[in-house]
Amino acid sequence: MSNTRRSGAKIMASLIMLLGSLAYIMVLAVINGSLGFVCAMGVTLFGAVGIAKAMGEAITLSYGWIIALAIGCGVMRGLLRYLEQYGNHYIAFRLLAVLRDKIFGALRTLCPAKLESKQKGSIIAMITSDIETLEVFYAHTISPICIAVIVSLAVFIFVGTVSHWYLAFVALLGYILVGIIVPLISSGKLKESGVKYRAEFANFNAYFLDSIKGIKDIVLNNAGENRKSEVNRRSDILLAETKKMKNGITKASAATEFTVSLIIFAVLAVGVILVTKDMLSLGKMIIGVTAVFGSFGPVIAISALPGNLTQTFASGDRVLNLLNEKPAVEPVKNGEKFIFDNLEVTDLSFSYDSETQVLSDICLHAEKGEIIGIVGESGCGKSTLLKLLLRFWQKDKGTICYNGTDIDKIDEASLLDNVTMVSQVTYLFDETIEDNLRIAKPNATQTEIEAACRMASVHDFIMSLPDGYKTKVGALGDNLSAGEKQRLGLARAFLRGSDLILLDEPTSNVDSINEGIILKALKQQKQSKSIILVSHRESTMAVADRVYRVEGGRIYECC
Repeated sequence: MSNTRRSGAKIMASLIMLLGSLAYIMVLAVINGSLGFVCAMGVTLFGAVGIAKAMGEAITLSYGWIIALAIGCGVMRGLLRYLEQYGNHYIAFRLLAVLRDKIFGALRTLCPAKLESKQKGSIIAMITSDIETLEVFYAHTISPICIAVIVSLAVFIFVGTVSHWYLAFVALLGYILVGIIVPLISSGKLKESGVKYRAEFANFNAYFLDSIKGIKDIVLNNAGENRKSEVNRRSDILLAETKKMKNGITKASAATEFTVSLIIFAVLAVGVILVTKDMLSLGKMIIGVTAVFGSFGPVIAISALPGNLTQTFASGDRVLNLLNEKPAVEPVKNGEKFIFDNLEVTDLSFSYDSETQVLSDICLHAEKGEIIGIVGESGCGKSTLLKLLLRFWQKDKGTICYNGTDIDKIDEASLLDNVTMVSQVTYLFDETIEDNLRIAKPNATQTEIEAACRMASVHDFIMSLPDGYKTKVGALGDNLSAGEKQRLGLARAFLRGSDLILLDEPTSNVDSINEGIILKALKQQKQSKSIILVSHRESTMAVADRVYRVEGGRIYECC
C-alpha cells in the first residue's frame, strides 16, 4: 500500500465540497462559535475594563453595567457554544450517513471486480473506522479554523484601536506562529506516521477478519500458534506506529504551548515598554494585554489539529480514492433491453493485467432450450468466461451478443434480469432461509419457494430443521455446510426465473446422489431456459446437449 497521499489542502477542499446543502448550517455554526468565543473573552475583558476604570481611565460604562455585561457574556457563551456544537455535530452525523451511502454506491459500481482485487477487511475498515474518523473533521476542524481566523482578526482590530497597534501586531505575529507555522511544521512531521498508522490499521483489520472467518480451518490444521504469532507481530507493528504518531503529537503540543508562552511574554514586555515610554496608559495596556491573553484559545485549537488531522486526512484520502476510483466496467444505463433467446460469443479475448492472457479467441453459442457444458481443469478460465458473460469485467476484444446485440450496448438492469449466475461460493445473510431465498424474488409465494428448493434437492433438508424455512442460517451461513449453501444458491437461481442460468461448479460440494437429482432438475428446466454449466467433472457433462473444453485459455467444441 502506498504511504503517500494527496495534500491536506486538497483533501480538505474535497471534503468541504461534500457539504452541499448543509453549508448554511456550517456558516451558522461558525457565527455562533465566533460570537461565543468573543463572549468568553468578554468575561475577563470587562473585568480588565473595570480595573482600568478604577485606575482613572475615561470609561463611560458604570461599574453596574460592566458587571452586568460580564455576567451576560458568560451566559451567552454557554448558549452560543451549545448552538455551535449542535450545528457541527448535526452536519457531521448527517454527512457520515451521506458518505456511507456514497461509498456503498461506489462499491455497487465497482463490484464485483472490486471485491476480487481488494481485501474485504480493508473495505470494512473504511466503512466503519475511516468514516467515523471523518466526524472529527466535520465537527471539530472546519468550524475551529474559521472561528480562529474571525476571532484573531477581531482581536487584532480591537487591540489596535483601543490599546496600541504595536501590541496588535505582536499578537498577530503570535496568531501566525501558533495557528499557521507550527501546525504546518507539525503536520509535515506527522503526515507519514499518520498514513502508515491508517495503512497498518486497515491491514490488521483485514488479517484479523480473515482469521475469524477461517478459525475452523485454523483449528483443524493446528495452525493456531502460527496465526497467533502473526496476529501478535502485526499488532506490535500497529502499536509501534501508534506510539510514533502519539510521540509526534505530544511534541507538537509542547511546541505550541512554548510558542504561546513566548508570545504572551512578548506582548507583556511590549506593553510595559509602551507604558514606560508614555506611549500608552496603564489602564489601556491592561485592556489590550488581557484581550490578547484571552484570544489564543482558537489558534491553540488549530495548532492541536495536526495530530487528529493526520489520521483524518489519511482516512479522507482513502475514502476519496474509493469515490474517485474508476470501475473495471462502466455500467450501461438506458441501453438496449432484450428477452433472452440466444447467445453468440465470437473471438473473445481477455486479460486481467494486459500481460497474461486468460482467454483467447473464444467462440461458443447457446440457444434457448439447451444445456451447454464447459469443462476444463481448475484455473483454465472457465469462471472468468462466465463473469464476462455478465460483464463483470470488460472484454479486451471480440463480441458477446445476446439476441444479436453486443453486451456493451445492453442495459445493465436488463442483462441482470435475463441472466443469473450461481458462483462456487454462495453468500448467505444472517437471516432465515426464506429471507435468503427471497433475495432472488421478493414477492415469491411459498409454493414457488418450495418448488425451487425441490429442484435444487434442498427442500427435504430444510424441512428437517426445527423451524423449516424460518430457520436462521447464522452469520456468513456458518450453520450450514458448503453443499447446503451451494444448493440454496441453486434454489435462488431457479426461483429467480431468468431465461439464462450460468452455473459455476454447481455440484462440486454435493454427493453423487444429490448431483444426480440436481442434474435431472436442470434437464427438466431446459425446456424454457438456457443453462451454461461449468465444471471440472466429466460426469457432470452427461446432461449437456453440447460440450466445450477449455485448455490453455482456448475453447474447443467436443464432438
